[in-house]
Amino acid sequence: MSITQPRICDTLVAHEKSHTLEELGRDVHSSNFSPLCSESGPPDGGFWAWATAFGCFLIQFCGFGYVSSFGVYQDFYTRVYLPNQPPSAISWIGALTSFLADNVTLISGPLYDRGWFYQLMIAGSALQSLSLFALSLAKPDQFYLIFMVQGVLSGIGMGLTYGPCMAVISQHFSKRRTLVMSFVASGSPMGAVIHPIMLNHLLNGTLGFARGVRVSAGFVSALLLISCLCMRTRIVSTSKSTTSYGAAARKCSRDVFFILVTAGSTLFQIGYYFPIFYLQLDSIKHGIDVHFSFYSLVIMNAACVIGRCTAGIIAAYAGTLNFTIASTVTCSALIISVMALSDITSVVVLGLAYGYFSGVYIALMVPLVTMFTPDLSELGARFGICFAFTAFGGLLGGPISGALLSSQYRWWIASLFCGLISFVGSFMFVMVRLMIYRRR
Repeated sequence: MSITQPRICDTLVAHEKSHTLEELGRDVHSSNFSPLCSESGPPDGGFWAWATAFGCFLIQFCGFGYVSSFGVYQDFYTRVYLPNQPPSAISWIGALTSFLADNVTLISGPLYDRGWFYQLMIAGSALQSLSLFALSLAKPDQFYLIFMVQGVLSGIGMGLTYGPCMAVISQHFSKRRTLVMSFVASGSPMGAVIHPIMLNHLLNGTLGFARGVRVSAGFVSALLLISCLCMRTRIVSTSKSTTSYGAAARKCSRDVFFILVTAGSTLFQIGYYFPIFYLQLDSIKHGIDVHFSFYSLVIMNAACVIGRCTAGIIAAYAGTLNFTIASTVTCSALIISVMALSDITSVVVLGLAYGYFSGVYIALMVPLVTMFTPDLSELGARFGICFAFTAFGGLLGGPISGALLSSQYRWWIASLFCGLISFVGSFMFVMVRLMIYRRR
């Protein structure tokens, strides 16, 4: 039997004079009232809890960790494999992967709420593995085959696993939830450190594209298998849905805080991928040593690991929303600063700074949505709605910046546009903070 969670408006009345909404969010989500879990509440530890967290870490490592490595493919396709395609067309591959990985949570979120966690993990992992092995069969200039396999098939597979693997943490952790979610989210930049090193050596080495991609596919497939074996749920019953998706959507449409958070993340995502997709190509085009440029994404993503791992610790003191604002404003300024890239020092500084603060932002987005979810039985649905809108930002950002960049490589135009649109997204988070202050 599930336990009904108290409504956020009732709790607001009781705490109106003594708590901010963010503190209230911490109070509500530190309770043991998740209808997805057993009556004893999240254990905040134990073998299967940590095994599940590790499995979710591997899902992120092989999912968005691989997407974040698309800069290697962007560079390789532009210079070698798809030389007849403009950078903006090639960037649609990575942008679509990211878009579907977020947008498919509209399907995987409600299915997770219905108890289909294991089916989603198996199907999503199988699609990711299949897409990479199929990619190795693509020949030079076969743009549409690469687009369908790497962009569509891989994106759907990642979308089936992404939302549920983050939401399941709430079944095992309560007080440590933000910290553990930060650890799980760090799997993405950790993957984005390892994958670029492997891919640059495989694609540009003696193995070539076909065999190199197969080696990468085998590595990813093995990790996905381990992750599926590690993860467990604590759902009492899977016979009936505990949530009406339509009801959750109607609640979201009346939740001003949720709307602002979703709008802010969507606008920010338009500029977010510009350094991730183009830093390596930017470095090479500015005459910096090719072998060093291959490690530009590694530098960025190594800093991103630190950002994601420390985000939960710092947010516990600074506040999740406050730290999100600080990270998005800093990232926006750094995106504009990409136009100043000219030598090795600038690549290192921009890579380290952007990697760290972008890692903080990504690590805090899931806890931020969770914080503004009064009923955790709707968490999967809310993830789906938020990530579906956010996905449009990622889908449009890469191609738009590629079109602004053009074949003349006008870096200042693309970086200025992406930085300014990201600043607008940051302002949405600031508005949430101001509204919370007014409700004190």
